[in-house]
Amino acid sequence: MKSTPRTLAAVVAGVAAAMGAAAAPAAAVGTVPVPVPLEAAEKNLDMELPSLSGEIPLPRPGKPDGPQFVEGRLLPARTIPQVPLTGGLPGAGLRAPVPHVLGDDFDHIGVGVPAADLRTLAPGLSVDAPLTRPNPDHMGLPDTKLPQAGILAPALQTVPGADLAMGPGL
Repeated sequence: MKSTPRTLAAVVAGVAAAMGAAAAPAAAVGTVPVPVPLEAAEKNLDMELPSLSGEIPLPRPGKPDGPQFVEGRLLPARTIPQVPLTGGLPGAGLRAPVPHVLGDDFDHIGVGVPAADLRTLAPGLSVDAPLTRPNPDHMGLPDTKLPQAGILAPALQTVPGADLAMGPGL
């Protein structure tokens, strides 16, 4: 078999792709890139089109804080615990050519919205029974009291951002 530069380039590209796929699995990255292929439309229309890509974050559930037992209560303080969930807001990138006013070159305008971290806590519930602990003064029977219920508010925390750029080339 005769080795040509084309086959050598194909082998090198295949090895590089395999090493890149093994080095960064999708679960460890945190986002999945989503390219939008517009090369065929560029070729058919014979013009430069914007390049568009996106990022979809992978949500990761966290470990909830378990119920906390408090002295003087029959039920734990966090009956239904809050479940944390981390992930991100989706990201997007757009680079569009704009005609240069003074020449035949193309300049570009770009908008980048990177994926932002997102941390959330699901709502939780804390309730207490309408009875107290056994009272030795009443032969071990519990006293009555008003029932208590509380909702643990959900939380949402993120810091989104965006970049706007203009420059030569595409």
